[in-house]
Order: sequence, then structure tokens, then C-alpha cells
Amino acid sequence: MTLDELIERYPKSKPYFEHMPEELKSRYTIRTFLPGTIIHQKDYPLNYFGIVCHGDHRVINEFENGNVYMIEKNEAIDFVGEVTILAEKECTSVTIETLTECVVFMISRADFEMWISRDIHFLRLVSHKIAYKLYRSSYNRGARLFYPPNFLLLDYLLKYASANDIENLKEITLRKTREQIREELGMTVKTINRTVAKLKESGLISIHKGKIAMSYEQYQRAREEIVYYVN
Repeated sequence: MTLDELIERYPKSKPYFEHMPEELKSRYTIRTFLPGTIIHQKDYPLNYFGIVCHGDHRVINEFENGNVYMIEKNEAIDFVGEVTILAEKECTSVTIETLTECVVFMISRADFEMWISRDIHFLRLVSHKIAYKLYRSSYNRGARLFYPPNFLLLDYLLKYASANDIENLKEITLRKTREQIREELGMTVKTINRTVAKLKESGLISIHKGKIAMSYEQYQRAREEIVYYVN
């Protein structure tokens, strides 16, 4: 796939390439990563920069004890390696894993540094994306420190239900394991199980074949419960 074909297939990427230096247009690769692929690993040297033009991926932090914590989930358009390069660090601080098939435009680290030094428009787009991620991360981290587990899990379920069209389907089932929820919320599995039991006892969720389920009626009640916590 050429750069022109990439832009035609994924038009949201066009603004990022509008003022790209001409010499870089012959020094790139475009790669397709299958779901579940590690794009780059924490603590490994980074020698390239990438623009995720299509697909979803997650940013995770892995610890020596084997625990994995999901920092964020990102959709295209997004970047790979921008923080490490702008921080002038050799190795990455996080792992990036694809959730769906991802198409990534890739250039060398040196070429990226040259690009942002010449293209203020591109630098602004990159800076805006980084600032947005930091804002979102700070906002969510504050919620995790302040609110109890009931609120955090309920808020998580409401967002999942809304994203999966509960208003039309009238019921959704959370197709995730407790371990996946743990990674995303930063709670222990024990705390999640205890919280699930409390929410079920309160009638805000149901359990179908071991999976968390929520009807539209429960969804509406849960939204009222969230307002209670916030107030």
C-alpha cells in the first residue's frame, strides 16, 4: 500500500500528512498488525514512530509480579512512540497491544524528529493528542482515587452498555472476563467479585451464565445511582 492509497482508504489520516516533507514520502513502511499483536514492548529500545490509521489498541503497563494494568484504550487516529521520542528516552515505558486489526504508517525515529522540526501543523496535531491523553488519564485517575468500587464498576458498565446500544437492544451482556475487567479498572479480582455481588443484590445487574448482564431498566436505575454518588 502506498501513502496515497492509505490516505484514500482512511481519509481521517489526511490532515497529518498535508505538510509532510517530500523526502520522507519515500522513507516509510505501512504495516498491518493482527488482533492481539504486540506493536512494541515496555522497556525495549524504540527506533521508529507510527501513526495508527485504522484499528483499536490498548496501552498497558506490565509489572515484575506479572500483573498487567491497562492505562487506556485508543482508536485511530493515534500514534505509536511519540511520548518516548519527545521525552528523549531510548526505551518505551508501556506496551502497546492491538485489539483489532491495525494499519500503521511507520517511519524512523530520526525522520520523525526531523518532521516535527519542520512541520508546525503536524507538531500541533501530535501535541494535541498527547495533551488529550494526559487530560483523560488525570481525570480518570482522580475518579479511581476518590470513588468507591461500586461507582467505578457501575460507571464502567454504563459506558459499555451505552456504547453497545442498550437503548435498542434492551439488554447487554459484558463479554469480558474478570481478569480483563481487572486490567481496565485497576481493581483486584476479589474486589470486582465482591462489587458484582453487591450490585446484583441491589438489582442493578444480573448474572447470565457467569457473565454480567444489564437490562435497559437496570441501566436507567444505574444512571440514577451514579448521580447519587456524584452528588
